[in-house]
Amino acid sequence: MRIIKTYEEQVDVVKIRLWGILIAKKRTFVCLGVAFLIGWTVIAGAMALEAGMKKQLITGSSTFDGAGVKLFRVFANDSTELTDPFLLLDNFGSDNPDEYLRGFPWHPHRGIETVTYMLDGVVEHGDSIGNSGVIGPGDIQWMSAGSGIIHQEMPKQGKSGPLMQGLQLWVNLPAKRKMMEPRYRGITAREVPSVRKVGIEVKVISGEYEGSIGPVKDLVVDVEYFDVKLKNKIPFSRKLKKGYTTFCYVLEGNGLCEETPIARKQLMLFKNADTLTVKPDGNMRFILVSGRPLKEPVAWGGPIVMNTQEELSRAFSELDAGTFIKYKPPNGKNEGKNIQRGFYHK
Repeated sequence: MRIIKTYEEQVDVVKIRLWGILIAKKRTFVCLGVAFLIGWTVIAGAMALEAGMKKQLITGSSTFDGAGVKLFRVFANDSTELTDPFLLLDNFGSDNPDEYLRGFPWHPHRGIETVTYMLDGVVEHGDSIGNSGVIGPGDIQWMSAGSGIIHQEMPKQGKSGPLMQGLQLWVNLPAKRKMMEPRYRGITAREVPSVRKVGIEVKVISGEYEGSIGPVKDLVVDVEYFDVKLKNKIPFSRKLKKGYTTFCYVLEGNGLCEETPIARKQLMLFKNADTLTVKPDGNMRFILVSGRPLKEPVAWGGPIVMNTQEELSRAFSELDAGTFIKYKPPNGKNEGKNIQRGFYHK
């Protein structure tokens, strides 16, 4: 006996059965009602199967961006539907200063949030709404570009040596908030709570883990962001929010993620997962990030992400006309005027 597997096959079988009942006229209305119930139960089961947990192992590739910064691009604009609400994940860095000192000079953003998490070295930054400073190991820069911001990020060698590395995640903003007022949140490493158990340490950047709440709050898109360290083959399990997009990106070590082998610089993406279990081969470090999908169209042009091509064209026209910035800093200074067209038109 052949097992009917696909949703379409099950629907067709139900239709044939129901039409046969109607044509033969040998069934009562009660039986017809039962047939409908049975048929739609099968259809509902097929739909539930389609909506079940899906996982995918993703391996990125090395590239250069900005003015010449070496980085490992884990995912980007070729997978926006799959990774929704996340747009891009870069693991930047090198132990050769020539591969990062040119940095990311003044450039614009609109329609997204950028989340920079430093692992080693430092980054000097400044923006058009008056923020400036330096972030080092364990520090976070969570910037909501909203209607438009111009900023720069310039990596530097830290005190401990030439190694500089970190992560940058782009979170899409929903259509109704893409033109919100820009905001910047700088979080130092000592502000990030850490939950420690035997063989497990979880740093909570945003969201909640076992009663500890991350310092990044009032987010437009509900995002959980954890830095997890495992020792001595101790496994880690986490119950996930229903319907969310979740990924585990490995920074150190290797092991199993939901029984699938995963190694350094690999990412496991989950859709509609209920729980997540990671079993390290020894010691392991990874980030665990989860967010509610927006399910909106994406129009992407370099550092600007909108919903339509018309909105995208308008943004670049405003850049050329000098009307891109909608909110200016209290001191009235408009930083970042010297933007080269070739840099932001990617």
